[in-house]
Amino acid sequence: MKRNSNTKKIVINALLLGIGAILHQITPALGIPMQPDFALAMLFIVMIINFGDYKTSLIAGIVTGIFTALTTKFPLGQVPNIIDKIVTVNLIYILMIFMKQFVKRGFEINNMKLSIIAIIFSLGTLISGTTFLVSAQILVGLPMNFGILFTTVVLPAVIINSIAGIFLYKIVVSSLKRIAI
Repeated sequence: MKRNSNTKKIVINALLLGIGAILHQITPALGIPMQPDFALAMLFIVMIINFGDYKTSLIAGIVTGIFTALTTKFPLGQVPNIIDKIVTVNLIYILMIFMKQFVKRGFEINNMKLSIIAIIFSLGTLISGTTFLVSAQILVGLPMNFGILFTTVVLPAVIINSIAGIFLYKIVVSSLKRIAI
């Protein structure tokens, strides 16, 4: 029975990451060669539904980094995409462990408060975008000033990913309840 449960978990995680990769591919750039990262939102959902499973979170982060590297619209943004996902997954994992201490009803998928979900999506996108810009600046250079890119791309992406992430999270949780996972 345990093996069947693990197989379901792996398939669900793979589907969610695949959907994130597709969303990342079809999302247009925001006027410059950068875009909101819906693959990141799906990564956070995988981390939330697999709370406490560091190995799954890290593997999901690496896979998401590879997917976003393959579909990036930022010139030479492949390596910065992988770096930012690995850094982000580790920092958000630590944040989730820390936040668990403040949630009285537990950190189960059904008891997760939307305010905590919003913090995870917002802070995670902020960390990811900042890490991406810093690593891109160091490795390949930026097409514009860091501050301009941060305010015109990262901050709007935080808002977009937070709203879309909560929406996607609700859909995923509802679907998982229906299939009794």
